[in-house]
Amino acid sequence: MLDVLEKLRSHGDNPSAFLALNAGNAYFTAPVSEGVIAYREAGRYLVQFGGVWAPPAERESLLRAFLAHARERRRKVVAVQLLGPDVELYARCGYTVNQVGSSYSVHLPEFSLRGTRFMKLRNKISRARRSGLEVTEVAPEEVGTRIEGIDAAWLRGKGRHVKEIEFLVGELGGPAQHARRLLLGRLDGEPIAYISYSPAYGSRPGWLHDLSRRVPQAPPGVMEAINLTALETFREEGAQWLHFGFTPFTGLSPEHDPPESSRATARIMRLLAERGEKIYPAASQLAYKEKWGPQLVHPEYLAFHGRARLGAIWQILRVTKSV
Repeated sequence: MLDVLEKLRSHGDNPSAFLALNAGNAYFTAPVSEGVIAYREAGRYLVQFGGVWAPPAERESLLRAFLAHARERRRKVVAVQLLGPDVELYARCGYTVNQVGSSYSVHLPEFSLRGTRFMKLRNKISRARRSGLEVTEVAPEEVGTRIEGIDAAWLRGKGRHVKEIEFLVGELGGPAQHARRLLLGRLDGEPIAYISYSPAYGSRPGWLHDLSRRVPQAPPGVMEAINLTALETFREEGAQWLHFGFTPFTGLSPEHDPPESSRATARIMRLLAERGEKIYPAASQLAYKEKWGPQLVHPEYLAFHGRARLGAIWQILRVTKSV
């Protein structure tokens, strides 16, 4: 696992690359490259996460080696959370590529909450702070059972049949926990909410806002107050970017799809954008991210090796526990 972390530090230009370290992921390596590919097995598919983490000159050879590995195991390959620079490589290797959503990022040196645009956000944060909210950075082992209590209350508040989404979101624990940052909100000394941040490497280094939880009775503005504390801390430390990560089914536009994209897949993505709130709460996630005024919004992609298949989309929904 730590060897994978070093490869991500060296070659992970996707702001969400750290999520490749999530528990349950498998890793493919080959003599043709010093890089690595992260994936999970789901049915007849290998679901690849986030592109090829390798030196630029070795990415195609490693990707083709991964495809050969899948053929030997009689598995099909689908990749999710690719970025724009990945599209040409995947198309060249026989993939059908479609936009699946967008990612949102704030450039910390430029960030400010001044102006009427952020009035509601400022008021919400002030209200939370007036309620007595205290925000501190903590180590998970210091507050382990309390964090578990927040998680349990958060999940109960979502309803009996709601599952906790995996694979494309962050997590706590594991051998790479030392690289994450955890900010905890307390009210009257009682933990009520937290946000976990993972390091982002590559051309836009900084931090990824990757996991957040709160108890249902937490007052309005708690998550925003925690995130502002983190944002100001990271900026003081010299970090350049705070990434809010990937939101599926948002920012979809025909101009983002390559010429060889699947029209049927594009229609499915638009349908999920309009009616897929039960699968993923994209609207609420987007509203939270947009309130921070992200300066960078970039499309992210889904890629099927060969032709697009509805079964592949279904397996992605299954492996993320969206269904």
